[in-house]
Amino acid sequence: MHHPLTTIVLLVATVTASGQGNFTLTSNDLGGQATMEQVFNGFGCSGANKSPQLAWSNAPNGTKSFAVTMYDPDAPTGSGWWHWVAFDLPATCTGLPSGAGSPDAPGMPVGAIQSMTDFGSTGYGGPCPPVGHGAHRYIITVYALGAEKLGLDAKATAPLVGFNLHQQTLAKASLLFYYGR
Repeated sequence: MHHPLTTIVLLVATVTASGQGNFTLTSNDLGGQATMEQVFNGFGCSGANKSPQLAWSNAPNGTKSFAVTMYDPDAPTGSGWWHWVAFDLPATCTGLPSGAGSPDAPGMPVGAIQSMTDFGSTGYGGPCPPVGHGAHRYIITVYALGAEKLGLDAKATAPLVGFNLHQQTLAKASLLFYYGR
């Protein structure tokens, strides 16, 4: 059953050690709810499966690369669901255009890697919770990292990438949005 929700976007930002300001993540594509542009195309969903536009600013001094993840903690798996894992984005990158998460589409910086999601493929996989399971939370996080490369490839699983992210994170910022069907 779909419950109407108020439009809420939660922006979480961490203050950098240098005091230069808050590391911030924004999106022109996201409000409080996913649109059919972001929703997965498969598993009974019929969205466009297009990753949202993202922009970040005020990365801490010493940032050598960025990573982006999208996670659903409400998936009925016991361990959530990883929808998107991208890393080795260069320190000069300040965002991604809409659709950059599709492996065959333009927009992902040269040298960036999109690794395995819980869909069993690389690249962005949009929201598609089970029918009647209620609205799920989808958390997109950008990480400012202290390493240029994580030393992983596109076959790396989300938990392995997460372990490496944890070791290299200088700051992170997140957006939260919802989708239910």
